[in-house]
Amino acid sequence: MISLNIEKTFGFVSKESISAYEAQVKAAQEALENGTCKGNDFLGWLHLPSSITPEHLADLKATAQVLRDNCEVVVVAGIGGSYLGARAVIEAMSNSFAWLQEKKNGPVILFAGHNIGEDYLYELTEYLKGKKFGVINISKSGTTTETALAFRLLKKQCEDQLGKEMAKKVIVAITDAKKGAARVTADREGYKSFIIPDNVGGRFSVLTPVGLLPIAVAGFDIEKLVAGAAAMEKACGLNVPFAENPAALYAATRNELYKNGKKIEILVNFNPKLHYFNEWWKQLYGESEGKDGKGIFPAAVDFSTDLHSIGQWIQEGERTIYETVISVEKTQHQLTVPTDEANLDGLNFLAGKHVDEVNKMAELGTQLAHVDGGVPNMRVVLPALDEESIGGLMYFFEKACGISGILLGVNPFNQPGVEAYKKNMFALLNKPGYEEESKAIRARL
Repeated sequence: MISLNIEKTFGFVSKESISAYEAQVKAAQEALENGTCKGNDFLGWLHLPSSITPEHLADLKATAQVLRDNCEVVVVAGIGGSYLGARAVIEAMSNSFAWLQEKKNGPVILFAGHNIGEDYLYELTEYLKGKKFGVINISKSGTTTETALAFRLLKKQCEDQLGKEMAKKVIVAITDAKKGAARVTADREGYKSFIIPDNVGGRFSVLTPVGLLPIAVAGFDIEKLVAGAAAMEKACGLNVPFAENPAALYAATRNELYKNGKKIEILVNFNPKLHYFNEWWKQLYGESEGKDGKGIFPAAVDFSTDLHSIGQWIQEGERTIYETVISVEKTQHQLTVPTDEANLDGLNFLAGKHVDEVNKMAELGTQLAHVDGGVPNMRVVLPALDEESIGGLMYFFEKACGISGILLGVNPFNQPGVEAYKKNMFALLNKPGYEEESKAIRARL
């Protein structure tokens, strides 16, 4: 089970000031439970882990097996919450160099539909030439430009290379139950499909088929992932006392820090496998809280790498930041530092130690230096990079995000600002129906 330590924030904010949030946090949790908060039509994630059935998981695993049996490569097409959760889990669990190995245990998982890079898409389609590949198309509407464009290219290439019948077998749609272009295409073409629940927003969707199917195709245990999230759902429940509830404490502490001028939260990891977890977290908090002129800015760093790039700014720059450090207790592998007779690098004092021991001391040393430099620190500890721990970590951040957004006074479950760039883009591309906007925007150029 993951744990939260907030002691390195005391001195910047008081223990009493955080305890004073207890009633507000309780009210926020009740608003989530009772569906009386803003955005209450998007609360399907709240008890999702405990409501997932064995039959649903079996269906996902059977579909994943079809793709694993028939594909050398599977491309996951999606953007934002439709790809970040899956990628976060897959990258955290995978061998860092699996894609370079000759002998593979399953298909290579690639991602598309999260950018409009012509070179990226050209290079992807070139790589796929002559390969047996499948596609998981993830889009509620089927008309999100980035994903729809990638899927149009991939669908044609898959049909051209494998034939219509095989393409039908290896293209899976994850979309709306009844409406939208992706649903119409799936029904017309006869693709296997899964539903994105109406009451779960994209950034909260990792435990729906959106995340679970790609994770299963990558060969990871989605039952354990869901079990870890369900355990954390219980640990962050309404009746868990405030002082023992990690989601409640995290939400209260970050809001108190924000009130005291800490406007930027930096999520820190000391394990490079968590890079895409950082990206998932940035969307979760940025899209949930950044509205109405409010919101903590979510930034992220990979340490110790980034200590050699922006570590100076963190240590001595403007004091508007705090850090939340994700600490992984146990590594998947062990490697000891060898002795070197010449000792020209001066590292013999580390000989015989595990590399992770060196990393852990870098972690603790950095935390102390940053706290001394005026940066409050929270620490989230997870036992290992395994399915249960990651499932629990994701639910912890989701639940805390819901509470935190309510404390902040915003609707944590909408994203009206995301539409602004789309309207301008459609007007500039002369999309039918945008004629007036096209004229107006061209007059500004």
